[in-house]
Amino acid sequence: MHADDLEMSEIIGSEAELRSLIGYSSDLVQHKVIANVDTHCRAFIAKSPFLIISTSDASGRCDASPRGDHPGFVHVMDDRHLIIPERPGNKRIDSLRNIITNPQIGLLFIIPGLGETLRVNGRAFVTKDEKLLRPMAVNDRPPIVGILVKAAECFLHCAKAFLRSKLWNPGS
Repeated sequence: MHADDLEMSEIIGSEAELRSLIGYSSDLVQHKVIANVDTHCRAFIAKSPFLIISTSDASGRCDASPRGDHPGFVHVMDDRHLIIPERPGNKRIDSLRNIITNPQIGLLFIIPGLGETLRVNGRAFVTKDEKLLRPMAVNDRPPIVGILVKAAECFLHCAKAFLRSKLWNPGS
């Protein structure tokens, strides 16, 4: 069967219909989202050598892009702002182009071997501010630009995906 052969009556078309099938999350889950980068988020970011940046352009075309460096390469500036250095790469600059036309961003921080992830959603801006970028220099070379993120939502995501996939299990 191909996706083109699906019956339109089997396509879920509203949140109400989806909720009737899936239900709602618990109060605990609904209240775990915070609007600031607290001490727990800071500690997670400091240990994370890898994240996935999710952006979309003005037309809604999505992109998920990996970023990696030494643990703590993302700098937390204060309880609402963080900055991600843009290291030399293939120069496609998909994420940067998207941010310029649509500042909404989603970040997923990952620590190898740990099941939980940290999700940060907010607004992003591409900056060339040397004062912000100089502390992120590698081999005395600061990044040309960085991604400045103003956090709106932060929360730890449970380990179920890593457990189900056995991603950190060398035998899998």
